[in-house]
Amino acid sequence: MRFGAYTAVLHDRPLAEVLGLLRELGLDSAEVNSGGFLPAPHLPIATLRTSADARSEYLGLFADHGITLTALNCNGNPLHADPEVRGKHAADVREAIELAALLGVRRVVTMSGLPGTDPGAALPAWTVLPWDSAYLDARDYQWNSVALPYWRDIQVRAAAADVHVCIEMHPHNIVYNPATMLRLAESINATHVAAEMDPSHLFWQGIDPVAAIGALGDLVRNAAAKDTRINPAALVNGVLDDRHSRVAAGSPGAVSLGGRYTLSAWPENSSWDFVAVGRGHDTAFWTRFLAALRAVDPDMAVNIEHEDAELGQREGLAFAARTLLECAGPLDRATV
Repeated sequence: MRFGAYTAVLHDRPLAEVLGLLRELGLDSAEVNSGGFLPAPHLPIATLRTSADARSEYLGLFADHGITLTALNCNGNPLHADPEVRGKHAADVREAIELAALLGVRRVVTMSGLPGTDPGAALPAWTVLPWDSAYLDARDYQWNSVALPYWRDIQVRAAAADVHVCIEMHPHNIVYNPATMLRLAESINATHVAAEMDPSHLFWQGIDPVAAIGALGDLVRNAAAKDTRINPAALVNGVLDDRHSRVAAGSPGAVSLGGRYTLSAWPENSSWDFVAVGRGHDTAFWTRFLAALRAVDPDMAVNIEHEDAELGQREGLAFAARTLLECAGPLDRATV
């Protein structure tokens, strides 16, 4: 297996410095952003698309640091009801597939997207627990009229490029758990649309990521390492906690998500938080998790995604790297 990091957390540092830091931490894999919600400071897209020499030099930088570029990350909402967001994010995914093929990278990570509830909708809406048939009507429109046509096209493009598009099962998307991942894969006869196993979003939904790997099998083709801590507030408010607040575009610390939309502020006394690997679940879990991934693919890349607000960039990456490498040790010894 390869262990590395998604470099977005180090967006303010040059790529060479980032790769050196990953190597210092004992890591040998990197995943870089290629568009979607975030810019791509570590990927000169226009130059790489047009110049074979630039691609060779770029990949050589990774090789010089003993790091393999294992995935491009293009998380966004390619099905957004707002055409300004939908158009850019959908185009970014298509471009990521083409660029990954040029670079010899066989994984693109993205989200499945979330449309509006009907053709006249102006905003996306997450349709879950459809106890009222109105919600089934919305779900049918989202899947049959928007999602499936888009993802059938992505399947064709990915197969032609021999690039596997790995979907992060993320709430507020049509694919957010194994059942919806399997539904999509079966509906489009997927060969090159697959799953990224990020356990953090499964934890707070009450899903056991190891059981999820068992259900998805070889549909899992990439993995993220991010932990979640369930807090005491969940005993009162549950995990469906909507106490986020608005962050105005252009204000200090505002993070654009495309168009006029921004990342909301996290609630105080939250029901759950993203934390560094090992700060939400112990090493016994992470050892089982890595063993389950290895059983699917011994060459699986597992890249740390650092979103622990209580730890700094290097501190959080170092904590997660130590946990992963510690948990991988018994697996390595078991194969000797």
